[in-house]
Amino acid sequence: MFPLRDTVQARSLPLMNWALIAVNVLIFVLLLSGPRAELWITRYGMVPAQIFSTPTAWLTVVTSMFLHGGLFHLISNMWALYIFGDNVEDRMGPTRFLVFYLLCGAAAAVVHILMNPNSTIPTVGASGAISGVMGAYLVLFPYSRVITLIPFFFFPYFFEVPALFFIGLWFGGQLVNALLTSALAPPDIGGVAWWAHVGGFVAGIVLVRLFVVRRYVRRSYIDEYYPW
Repeated sequence: MFPLRDTVQARSLPLMNWALIAVNVLIFVLLLSGPRAELWITRYGMVPAQIFSTPTAWLTVVTSMFLHGGLFHLISNMWALYIFGDNVEDRMGPTRFLVFYLLCGAAAAVVHILMNPNSTIPTVGASGAISGVMGAYLVLFPYSRVITLIPFFFFPYFFEVPALFFIGLWFGGQLVNALLTSALAPPDIGGVAWWAHVGGFVAGIVLVRLFVVRRYVRRSYIDEYYPW
């Protein structure tokens, strides 16, 4: 299933969400040249084995969120942020949304470090933070629907899928892959950071209520006089 859009209309412009997408795309474009991209990933990607041995390595928890390993990696992450991030920002406000986004990304990195403490492979990507956004979306809009494209041979079919089902199915896939990778994959092998997705998603569910801005509806009561 490929998500196209959701059915919830944001009431404010998602300026921070757009800014995050723009920054990620800009950095990717700037690093399109091969040698420089490899240097940046090596220097600013997060390496679990270096976190506790190098004091400045903790900075890569943040810098790694804005680096991507390829065009498909970038597009898939930014598309998910585009679909789900605007509504979450709408409920939090831009500043709170940015802090929430970074905290979810940091939580995802910590879980990845704990599950792969000896890995020397740089980890990059915004997927941990975006997983947190999806977790927040699930809490805030469980009854919304996601319009998805499901190709069948050469024919596209479009369905409105409940967000609870779509995101729940996605998270189930991340968790199963994380468990299988831990059980079957050789140590220190590259690939998708499944545990980071799981950690970011759980962090989003746990933290979302701390960042939502409560909206109060003002009601005015008017006494009307009707002359007889």
